[in-house]
Amino acid sequence: MNPPTLQTPRLRLRPWTDHDLPAFAALNADPRVMEFFAQTLTPEESAAAATRIRAHMDLRGFGFWAVEVLGTPGIPFAGFVGLAVPRFESYFTPCVEIGWRLAFDHWRHGYATEAATAALHFGFTALQLPEIVAFTVPANLRSRRVMERLGMTYSPADDFDHPNLPADHPLRRHVLYRLSHDPPCLHTTAAT
Repeated sequence: MNPPTLQTPRLRLRPWTDHDLPAFAALNADPRVMEFFAQTLTPEESAAAATRIRAHMDLRGFGFWAVEVLGTPGIPFAGFVGLAVPRFESYFTPCVEIGWRLAFDHWRHGYATEAATAALHFGFTALQLPEIVAFTVPANLRSRRVMERLGMTYSPADDFDHPNLPADHPLRRHVLYRLSHDPPCLHTTAAT
C-alpha cells in the first residue's frame, strides 16, 4: 500500500527514505531521547527498526511517519510520529497505538502533539479505527502530557507489564491511554 503524506501548519509526516537513517540512528543513540526505553540503539539496531517501520507502512498503508519541520532546510528528519500495530500480545491487543519519538532539539515546540493530532485524525477518518491507544512507563511525564493534550484517557485499571521486558526490569510497568472518539479537529491534507 502506498502510505499518504500528512501535513499540518508546521509539519510534514511522510514515508521514510534512506536519507533518514543517519538522523534516526543519532536520535536512538541519544540517552535523553531513550530515557524511558530499555536501552539506546546501535546504528545497526536503528537500521533494523527503520526496516520494520517501513515494512509496516508498506503492508498496512500507515505507520510511524518520518516528521519534517517545514521551513527548516537542512533538517529533513526530526523524528517519527504515527500509528502502528504493536508486535506483542497483551489484554488490549490487537490494537493500533499512536507513538512518537523526536530528536531532543525538537522538544518543547508542540510538534509531538501537532503531528499526533494529524495521525489520530487519519486513523479515525481514513482508517475508521474504533479506538487508538498509547502507552509508556509511568515516569514518562512528557509523553503522558502529550497523551492528555490529545484527549486520551487513563485508568489505573489499564496498567500492564510490558511482555517484552524481564519481570525484574524497572521499566516493565506501563500505563495505557485510550481514545475512542474523533480527535480534536486539525486541518490536515493528505497527498500520495
